[in-house]
Amino acid sequence: MRMWNVPVVFLCDQHLLGEHRELHMFVGCISRGTSVRRYLDGLLEVHNIQSRHDLLAEEMIRRGINHKSPLSFSSNKVEGFVNKLKSLQELVNRCEECKRRVYTFVQERGHSHENG
Repeated sequence: MRMWNVPVVFLCDQHLLGEHRELHMFVGCISRGTSVRRYLDGLLEVHNIQSRHDLLAEEMIRRGINHKSPLSFSSNKVEGFVNKLKSLQELVNRCEECKRRVYTFVQERGHSHENG
């Protein structure tokens, strides 16, 4: 389980849905009192679960994927940290589709800067 915490446009559908599902799983663990401590060093930011879920849900809807699992979670404690660069490197090494999406995004942004 992990929070990729990279721009949602970089995620292929599989990783988008996977991260969404895993956030719900983290909330379930936390709600049951199960420790998520082993995920706090690089894989999870507890304090950002709700905002990340909302970004993932918005992207799912934008892609025409049904989102029928609202989440209501808050944590007053800042816990965990995800290194976004390391996470992005791991993602593109694991998934050719995510790698293509990152490359396409970067190329489009580069061209838009060249053209004004």
